[in-house]
Amino acid sequence: MNNIDAIDKANLRLEKLREYLVILQSLQGVTGKELQEDINKRAKAERFLQLASEACIDICELVISDQRFQMPQNGREAIEILGREHVLELEFSRKFASVASFRNILVHDYMEIDYDEVADKINNHLGDFDIFAKSVARFLQ
Repeated sequence: MNNIDAIDKANLRLEKLREYLVILQSLQGVTGKELQEDINKRAKAERFLQLASEACIDICELVISDQRFQMPQNGREAIEILGREHVLELEFSRKFASVASFRNILVHDYMEIDYDEVADKINNHLGDFDIFAKSVARFLQ
């Protein structure tokens, strides 16, 4: 990356992402039913999945701006651009881009959240955030 400020901002967001993942890992094993019934677990799950997703999108936008890659129209496209530009593995970026749509559900369609899907993200897909973070960290070096 060319801009030291952008590197610092991206690295700060990577640190926050790691913090969010530790919190989400504390919920592993949770079920959709538990999330529906326990407002504290539900709030923790929703908020930290949202923050983790937003951190990833912000990191993508910082890298895109710094590298003068094609400007994205939305968060999903920002993640896909990092795949096309070889910051992320292309197939991984296509799969991981759904995190932007999931973030939108958490923020805008909060009345329609599928808690089985939230539990699935926590139990089976936190590793995707780690893959994202490691790939970007390598690029930032």
